[in-house]
Amino acid sequence: MSARRGRAASTGGVRRRLGDQVVVLVSVLVLVYLLLPVAYVVVFSVNGYTKSNIAWSGRPTLDHWRDPCGAPGVCAALGTSLQVGLVSTAIATVLGTMMALALARGTVRGRRVVEALVLLPMATPEVVLGASLLTIFVQGFTRVGLELGWWTVVLSHVMFCLSFVVVTVRARVQSLDPRLEEAAADLYAGPAATFWQVTLPGVLPGVVAAALLSFALSIDDVIITTFVSGEVATFPTYVYTAYLRGIPAEANVIGVIMLAVAVSCAVAARLLAGRTSPAGR
Repeated sequence: MSARRGRAASTGGVRRRLGDQVVVLVSVLVLVYLLLPVAYVVVFSVNGYTKSNIAWSGRPTLDHWRDPCGAPGVCAALGTSLQVGLVSTAIATVLGTMMALALARGTVRGRRVVEALVLLPMATPEVVLGASLLTIFVQGFTRVGLELGWWTVVLSHVMFCLSFVVVTVRARVQSLDPRLEEAAADLYAGPAATFWQVTLPGVLPGVVAAALLSFALSIDDVIITTFVSGEVATFPTYVYTAYLRGIPAEANVIGVIMLAVAVSCAVAARLLAGRTSPAGR
C-alpha cells in the first residue's frame, strides 16, 4: 500500500512539473507574440532603406533618429494627435467624472437606462460609430458652419472616451466607504468642502486612471478618426495612409520614443506606488 502511494505521489509530482513547464512555455510564446510587432518597430527605425521601409535592407543607420521629423508631415500629424488627445481627455474626464458621481451617489431617474446608454459606445463597432458620426456632422453640424476637421475629431473622441471614464471612475466611487462623507457632514463640512477634501481625493486614482486610458484611446484611434477628420491628419491616420507607399522610418522612430515614454511612466508609477504603500515603508 505504501509503495502504491509512493508511485502515485511520484506520478503527481511529474504531472505538476510538466504542467509548470507547459505554463512557462505558453507564457513565453504569448510574450513573443505580443512583443514581436514592437521589435519590428524598433528594428525598422534604423533601416537604411531607399524607397520603401517594408523590407529590411541590411544596412542599419541612425540617420532617421537624427531627424525624426524628416518625413513630410509626420511631426505635424503627431502634434495634432497630442492636441486632440489632451483636449478630448480633459473634456471626457470632467464630464465622465461628474456622470460617475451622479450615477453612484445621486438619485438619478432612469439610472438603468442611463447606464445602458453609457455602455452603448463601448459595445458598438467603431466602423458603425464612425459612419454615424460622419452622417451627423455632414447633415447637421455643417449647416451651422462646423466643417469636418479638428473639432469634429475632438467631439468624436470625447464621445467614445466618455464611456470608459464613467465606468472606471464609477467603480472607484463605489469602492469608497460612504461613512467618510457622513463623518465629514457630522463635522459640519458643507457639500463643497466634503467633495474637495473627502470625495475627490478618494476617487482621484480612478480619475487619473480614466484620464490615462482616455488619452491612450484617443491617440491610438484610427477608424473613427478616418471618418470624421476631413483634411486633418493625426499620427495613426498618417501611418495608415503611408502604409500604401511604405511607412517612413521616422514614424517608427516616433513610435519607439512614445513606447519609451510610456514604459518610463509605468515604471515610475510602479516605483512611486511601492514607496508610498504601507508595505514599502
